[in-house]
Amino acid sequence: MATGIYQNDDEETFTVTFPAHDILTTVTSSASVAANWIATTRQLNQQRLDQLIVGLDLEWRPTFQRGADANFTALIQLCVDQRCLIFQIIHADVIPDELSEFLSDARFRFVGVGIDADVAKLEEDYELTVANPVDLRVLAAEKMDRPDLSTAGLATLVKEIMGLRMSKPRHIRASEWDRERLTLHQIKYVCADAFASFEIGRRLFYDEI
Repeated sequence: MATGIYQNDDEETFTVTFPAHDILTTVTSSASVAANWIATTRQLNQQRLDQLIVGLDLEWRPTFQRGADANFTALIQLCVDQRCLIFQIIHADVIPDELSEFLSDARFRFVGVGIDADVAKLEEDYELTVANPVDLRVLAAEKMDRPDLSTAGLATLVKEIMGLRMSKPRHIRASEWDRERLTLHQIKYVCADAFASFEIGRRLFYDEI
């Protein structure tokens, strides 16, 4: 789905390219940078804050040992329009209040596949509350009158709703998400997930299917 990635002039921003879309992606563990991203998102969308759709996803280092507890959430990905934040929360100096306030704003609709599990993990790991999560599988099944989509994965929804093929290679999906410096492949992967969630949510809510 994502066709390329390149780093911009500073160390924290990248452009991830998709068919017809270039996503400006901020990768950071800095609370102030994350807070600035959120403030800018609010400012850019001030005319539609009561209808804001936000793609939400998490990543954490996989645990391959049977019976072991899951590792702490390493990344929070947020996407609105063509802007994405990859917040390396596991390395953050502090969790900004702006993030907590953003996630708990009941006016916003946070969309993702299997999002209830992510919401529960954020609460358990960092006591962060997501006020209004929407599972894209349930929404797609209802909007498209397709009960089979209620158990679909993100790649299936991308194919059915966006008409694109989404690759999710296991060596990236199960990689070290808690590393301090993410690889370009990792950044492209998580940006694709967050943007796809946003775009599918936007199309479903606005009946562009």
